[in-house]
Amino acid sequence: MVAIKSHYLSDDTSKEEFTNAVWSFVKQPSKDKTKMRGAVKRFGVMPYQPFSEEDIKLISDYMYDFEIDEPEWFKEHIEEESNGKMKYRNSGKKDDSSASAKSSLRDSQPEGEQSVKANTPADRGQEYALNTKKELGKNLMGTIQKKGTLEAVTFCNKQAYPITDSMAVAQNATIRRVSDKPRNPENQANAKELGIIERFKKAIASNEKYQPVTEIENGTVKFYAPITTNSMCLQCHGSPEKDIEPKVLTALTNLYPEDKAIGYDVNEVRGIWSITYKQ
Repeated sequence: MVAIKSHYLSDDTSKEEFTNAVWSFVKQPSKDKTKMRGAVKRFGVMPYQPFSEEDIKLISDYMYDFEIDEPEWFKEHIEEESNGKMKYRNSGKKDDSSASAKSSLRDSQPEGEQSVKANTPADRGQEYALNTKKELGKNLMGTIQKKGTLEAVTFCNKQAYPITDSMAVAQNATIRRVSDKPRNPENQANAKELGIIERFKKAIASNEKYQPVTEIENGTVKFYAPITTNSMCLQCHGSPEKDIEPKVLTALTNLYPEDKAIGYDVNEVRGIWSITYKQ
């Protein structure tokens, strides 16, 4: 979102001009209309999605008026990427409502607790998964944006486990990402997890509603939630003939000789979060 803001704003852009420009692209995405040519060159044009004009303009109004959360590396990245031709723009009011609420909840907790307390065991599992996904995603996206997909393969090989383990320690839980088609054999799902993966696959393929699986036994919670693919994932997990660049495929083969984690399309179950923690 902060990248969109920097690309679509100039010093004299009005809110109306900004929201109209964003809506113009979203209602009919194309290479000719994009202002983010580097992103389109690298990732392609995002397929049309049936968002309403009202919703997009509400989002655009917020982006225009408020300072947007951004990665620490973003300002340097956008200036380097444009060779100084693009001005970093992220001015606006600060939206402290969410942060204030979290801070208030955190201050009311006993010393030593690491995060906002969720209401139920299922909520806690979802929170642990989302926190870990956010940390992994933030680091992975930074690597892709700065150095490209090939370097991201090396990043995942070296850093995914340490980041996941550090999040597990911080949240006092055991956190694993497992699959029926693992890239690393250590991520092979066990018999119980394979059954849950198959359950999620059937639900998502049939466009049915589903809930994460939460089981409690003797004060221990086991939580399972699906990991699904998006278009970004296909750069390393898609079809070798269509989605994965030859040099990336070579790097994957060298690092993971037993790799099974390819051949996916968008919105497919690549695996699950398998998280264990005390009730």
